[in-house]
Amino acid sequence: MAKGLTDREADVMKVLWEHGASTVAQVRERLKDDLAYTTVLTILRTMHTKGLVDYKQEGRAYRYSAKVQQQAARKSAVKHLMGKLFQGSADLLITQLVAEHKLDEDQVARIQTILEENKSKRK
Repeated sequence: MAKGLTDREADVMKVLWEHGASTVAQVRERLKDDLAYTTVLTILRTMHTKGLVDYKQEGRAYRYSAKVQQQAARKSAVKHLMGKLFQGSADLLITQLVAEHKLDEDQVARIQTILEENKSKRK
């Protein structure tokens, strides 16, 4: 995914990831913000142009579905953030995240497991 998601696009993608293929009306109902039908339609059309969603016509309605997996979008967002704000350094990004959040024991254990797996892959 070359381009990142805008905040509105991320909200729409979240609806599609959580609920699957949906009509414009269904997406609109599930969004936290009260947006006009035409606004949601415009967002979905723009996302289709960007290759983020696909659609199928069902009678007079269109059912939109995510073409991008949630994990791929997360990976792209982290890569973008790391490049823009952390000079491409994963170390700086991780340090900032850990320093700013109080992690519980499960989160620390998960991070340690990931670091160990990464360490063994490099050998």
